[in-house]
Amino acid sequence: MGQPPNDADRGSRRLARLRHPLHHFPGRYTRPGTAPGDLTVPPAEHREPATLYLMDFEAGHLTEKDACSLAEAREYLETSPDPTWLHVHGMPDKGLLRSIGETRQLHTLALEDVLHTGQRAKLDAYEEQLFAIISIPELTADGIRLGQLSLFLGDTWLISFYSGQADPLGVIRERIRQDDSRLRRNGTDYLFYALIDMAVDLVFPVMEDLGERIEVLELTVFDDPSREALDEIHALKRELVLLRRVLWPERDMLNGLIRDEHPLISDGTRIYLRDCYDHVVHALDLVESYREMASSLLEVYLSSLSNRMNDIMKVLTIIATVFIPLSFITGVYGMNFDRTAGPWNMPELGWSFGYPLVLLLMLAVVVILLGFFRRKRWI
Repeated sequence: MGQPPNDADRGSRRLARLRHPLHHFPGRYTRPGTAPGDLTVPPAEHREPATLYLMDFEAGHLTEKDACSLAEAREYLETSPDPTWLHVHGMPDKGLLRSIGETRQLHTLALEDVLHTGQRAKLDAYEEQLFAIISIPELTADGIRLGQLSLFLGDTWLISFYSGQADPLGVIRERIRQDDSRLRRNGTDYLFYALIDMAVDLVFPVMEDLGERIEVLELTVFDDPSREALDEIHALKRELVLLRRVLWPERDMLNGLIRDEHPLISDGTRIYLRDCYDHVVHALDLVESYREMASSLLEVYLSSLSNRMNDIMKVLTIIATVFIPLSFITGVYGMNFDRTAGPWNMPELGWSFGYPLVLLLMLAVVVILLGFFRRKRWI
């Protein structure tokens, strides 16, 4: 097992996030001037190979194929009368994406959005099919990453694509495996809702992590307003902006699903979509609250830093003020005039206890000044 990250590693990751802020807003885009529906694979540093998962089910039976071939998936999508779900995990190449699109006549503009991830949440209605995009946040060591979930809904089939590294859809497959599952008794529109609801609910663990970070930062800012705390506040605000950018179009998309009539969405499923809409609104409320708290943390940081500087300046001023009369006394007795040259020269230079008397005088001056400062409540 590897060693847990130390403070230096966490600090370097925070600085890396601040120096490269665009990693929070991933996206791959077509080159300017390309034809609409172009399926040219965009360049990427790391590309997960596409894996196909197929589930054909109804109340009485279930057929499941992990890592199935395109030919097997095509057979079920074209001939099976039961609800069929084909999930593509990872980034498909141009040939695979085009072949899947030809199987159910998926629109090329929608396929382009699948390939060029980083799209905002949206809902498009094509001929006899619905296309939806929703983002799923993932917690990583470098902060929040977004995976794009693309959904094609037909009358008896659903095709999904997910570009993230993790596999959050495993919990949905586990629910389908249960004989008494509601997913087995309802059609693909209910599966469509379940996938969207899962994507929305995955925001809340991320919000919980952000809330814990805010609580830690509150204590840190009050006790030790360091530069690392400031970097963490900026990273936190950036991630909250990212979540707000994700949730606002998701709310609009769900509102459109609820308000508009879609032949592929039954009235019973629309009731569940209302509950999903409430979850998005709740998540947005949390984001706005956390954004206000992050902004107030920045103000508290600046105020704490200013108060800390004032305390430092007060201590230095007190020290300088105390040493002013002491410097005057030592300066006077450092002139060393010969006391025998005249009656007005310093007689103290000839005293046996002149040196300790001057030290006592200086000590008395310090005590008097400190007592005066304390009485005035300056210290």
